[in-house]
Amino acid sequence: MIRIENLRKEYPNTTPLQDVSVTINDGDVISIIGPSGTGKSTLIRCINLLEKPTSGKIFLDDTEITDPACDLQKVHKKMGMVFQSFNLFGHMTVVENIMAPAMDILGKGAQEAYDEAMRLLQRVGLYDKAMSWPDELSGGQKQRAAIARTLAMDPDVILLDEPTSALDPTMVGEVQAVIKDLASSGKTMMIVTHEMSFARAISNRIFFLDEGGIYDDGTPEEIFDNPQKEKTRRFVRRLKVIEIDIDSKTYDYLGTQTLIEDYCVRNQVPYSLAKHIHLAFEEAVHQCIVSTMDKPRVHLSIEYSQEKENAAFVLAYGGQPFDVFKDGDEISVSILKKIVSDEKYSWDDSKEYGNNLEFALYQK
Repeated sequence: MIRIENLRKEYPNTTPLQDVSVTINDGDVISIIGPSGTGKSTLIRCINLLEKPTSGKIFLDDTEITDPACDLQKVHKKMGMVFQSFNLFGHMTVVENIMAPAMDILGKGAQEAYDEAMRLLQRVGLYDKAMSWPDELSGGQKQRAAIARTLAMDPDVILLDEPTSALDPTMVGEVQAVIKDLASSGKTMMIVTHEMSFARAISNRIFFLDEGGIYDDGTPEEIFDNPQKEKTRRFVRRLKVIEIDIDSKTYDYLGTQTLIEDYCVRNQVPYSLAKHIHLAFEEAVHQCIVSTMDKPRVHLSIEYSQEKENAAFVLAYGGQPFDVFKDGDEISVSILKKIVSDEKYSWDDSKEYGNNLEFALYQK
């Protein structure tokens, strides 16, 4: 168990953590979320004593680890850290990287450390990469190796600081799969992450950081589905919705499609539904609206719902009355009708963006 009492961390120009008091129970898997600059990474770095708290106390079981007399080597045996930047030693093979802490800190012999390292590499899917050099691995493989190295210490607590943020989107899933496996093993874990679907799937508690501390603490359902506090509600709403404004025929089409792709990856939108989101944007927005207007003015919001397994499109656009499904390009409309449900159009000439079109895309 970890107990934090009145933790404060000051830097010369900012104080990200002002007064944090919380208990982390054995076996808790906690995702730490919140806006940038609210002290998420600072919190776990203070817990691991990589950052010295300005004031306050941290207890690991019944030992105050912030006491200057505390043996930090014993603390680091119980508490492992996975960084976003991998931190593998380039002059060692993968298996040597994993053996090193077990030998240097735990005092294991070479054969015992090797056998354990190979077992851990098997667990994270890198058994065949044991004799490779870190530079020969992909980003996802490097992070899996870093996780195996942390496990070699057999820590009671594992802290992960944005473990997938430095990875190409195609590599995120392989690392998340390994972390999910760890979460099911009963280890106490704290994970700083921007991947909300991942946080929901893996955690039994969510810490939402703001206002210098843990602004909200609840289950994934309480935080993501029924947030009670205003800043939590605003944060969750922003995560679920992507908003796009277009005011020129020469807008950045490829950049916009990339934004949509990033949104789909971040929210773990199923492939078939993500494909339909891209297609609906192409046909409804680009072909039917933007391409037919001299001076397009379009506001689009897309909201993915994991519970409903759908994506809701809301389009507001200027110009004369124009119902995409009645007045749009015939080929585009025929494509849209195959993937769209619940379409609803309205016109209000009192508004700058008088046209309003809503529809839903369902996972098929």
